[in-house]
Amino acid sequence: MIRKARMTEVPLIYKMLEISARNGELLPRSLGELYDTIRDFQVHLDEQGQLLGCCALHPTWEDLGEIRSLVVSETARKKGIGRSLVNRCLEEGRELNMQRIFVLTFNSPFFQRLAFVPISKSLLPHKIWAECIRCIHFPDCKEEALMLDLPKNS
Repeated sequence: MIRKARMTEVPLIYKMLEISARNGELLPRSLGELYDTIRDFQVHLDEQGQLLGCCALHPTWEDLGEIRSLVVSETARKKGIGRSLVNRCLEEGRELNMQRIFVLTFNSPFFQRLAFVPISKSLLPHKIWAECIRCIHFPDCKEEALMLDLPKNS
């Protein structure tokens, strides 16, 4: 089941993200940042209510959103959970009338399978780079930028 994340799940989300960040799969997020952005997050729970994955859609500018912090527990990978989480975030983007969704990722093949296309980072608004100063890879960014155009809502 996929649903919006709850405040009580922030420590679990933090732990999942921390493990993946240590493995070099994504960038770390602080507890404070997760509490500040909890409304951005979707979570995937199994039948017993165990959190198996999460993904966030963060509005960044006018008609633009960012997919971030996609993680699936190692024991639940290759079962379509990541794809389902991204698709739910894309649905939410359409509900918010976003026209484009981008991702900065170390795993571009995954997002390319979901129809995201590589772009130059220079095409992204300067506003998104404010967080880069805190990144462990700054100023030598190793993430790839990809974009997906969403059809307009009627």
